[in-house]
Amino acid sequence: MTKSIVGIDVGGTFTDIAVLTDGRLEVHKLPSTPSDPSIGILQGVAEACPELLPQGASDPDYHVGVGRWMGDSGADFVHGSTVATNALLEGKGGRTALVTTLGFEDVLEIGRQNRAELYNLELERPPALAPWELRFGLPERVDHEGTIVEDLSPEAIQTLVGLLKEAKVDGVAVSFLFSFLNPAHEEAVLEALRTLPNKPFISISSRVLPEFREYERTSTVVVNSYVGHVMQRYLDGLENALGQGLRIMQSSGGSITARLAAEQPVRTILSGPAGGVVGAFYTGMQAGYPDIITLDMGGTSTDVSLCPGRIKETNTSNVGGYPISVPMIDIHTVGAGGGSIARVDGGGALVVGPQSAGADPGPACYGKGDQVTVTDANLVLGRLRPDQFLGGRMTLDLARAEDLISSLASGMSASMIEAAAGIIRVVNSNMERAIRAISLERGYDPRRFTLVPFGGAGPMHSCELAQELGIPRVLVPTRPGILSALGVAIADVVKDYSRTVMLRGDDASRERLDEEFGGMEGLAREELEQEGLPVDRMTPRRFLDVRYVGQSFELTIDYPSATRRSSSSGLRRTIADRFYHAHMQR
Repeated sequence: MTKSIVGIDVGGTFTDIAVLTDGRLEVHKLPSTPSDPSIGILQGVAEACPELLPQGASDPDYHVGVGRWMGDSGADFVHGSTVATNALLEGKGGRTALVTTLGFEDVLEIGRQNRAELYNLELERPPALAPWELRFGLPERVDHEGTIVEDLSPEAIQTLVGLLKEAKVDGVAVSFLFSFLNPAHEEAVLEALRTLPNKPFISISSRVLPEFREYERTSTVVVNSYVGHVMQRYLDGLENALGQGLRIMQSSGGSITARLAAEQPVRTILSGPAGGVVGAFYTGMQAGYPDIITLDMGGTSTDVSLCPGRIKETNTSNVGGYPISVPMIDIHTVGAGGGSIARVDGGGALVVGPQSAGADPGPACYGKGDQVTVTDANLVLGRLRPDQFLGGRMTLDLARAEDLISSLASGMSASMIEAAAGIIRVVNSNMERAIRAISLERGYDPRRFTLVPFGGAGPMHSCELAQELGIPRVLVPTRPGILSALGVAIADVVKDYSRTVMLRGDDASRERLDEEFGGMEGLAREELEQEGLPVDRMTPRRFLDVRYVGQSFELTIDYPSATRRSSSSGLRRTIADRFYHAHMQR
């Protein structure tokens, strides 16, 4: 029996299942269960793959049986998860402490000098995930060359252990100055903290993000610890049910083991949207259109990404106001989805989103909600058939949608149809601005690209968006509603490694850089072998972060191939040319 690959994507409104077996694709969609996403996952897999159930067990809630038999079936499960994202955005992570170098306890509050709104003197920043009373500075110091100039004493470590034992924290983040050059002090603290009786989730920056820039490194490791307990509990339960073949989608578009995702959940913050971009890019390549703009419009939000012949990544992002520096697909999100709520503001203007009705109560036409949404507008305009929603398994209440939109229209001095059309125009304008932000504002002409819409609502809005932006072609996948789940299923296994190596251009030698890259590739081979994956199929991809002298931040370029780095001078020339073109485009 050929091993099946099951892709699972959990959205704010629906959970999607894609099953690949011997080149055949089977799909399934069901409402999400926000209170516990695993319930919807296990129910969906039971409905999509009934052959994995024990004989005679027809109850989809028979979770123990589902898990036991899935483990024996040899299926591999890949899951795009929003658990870490939701814990961060909703402030539902664990009570987290920060351990850092003495005198640098307030780096999370200080941040950087840039301001999100320059003239807003009352701008509220999100609260630090490690509150003031849970920040501990230890007397230790490593210099900029990685040399220990002040030892971390065992007494200081034991004092810290006592304080954390008393504080009863759920997570601990450790981030010392220059630990990316010498992790000895962080490793010593890690070993000591493992003795804490309540077993908090512990992250050290030299393992999570061994790069320079203290603020971003500290913020990233704190986020990792903040969502760690939540993600660990979730994945432990899911792995018990789905077996050891469970893998989790990373924000970078590749999958990792559930074990690694539980250790570094920060790598999964944009896990769900990443699967959609992978699926859309695969669709575009198969159709002969490698230059695409993706439009993933689900029930809660819309994610857009630009792929100029490749999937673009970024090393820095800001999620909920917290800087995170791990590889991520470059995705722009806007609060415009099928469940986005429409209302008339105090000035009489029609506003759509960012608030969403989600899966519960959902749009008014689902029968529970009492607020007008984009889905209700599409239904009233005849874009949806009330008897064919969710494959005919769910009937939409057209009369309820018409009544509520009529009430909204009365406050606008408009007819019901005019109000519904207005809702569509407003939500389209929100998505249009998002596409302009990733294309025109970054030097890309949307007329060169193909729009690939997917998600439950994307194709219904795509042609109007393409007309407004001058995009000449719209490519709708065969099953757009489950493309994210398909992308999760077909995603490559990806290992990301990074090191900070500060070199001026004149000092960049082929031997030095090849040695650094070779060391990281060796780590990848070791991990792949441990996971039982074929190392001979590994394809290394090398990148450099480059900037002009005096600049604060870098641009990422491809490391030149072997033929272009036959000499150090040729290597430096190629690096300079690639950086120049990347810089001019920005």
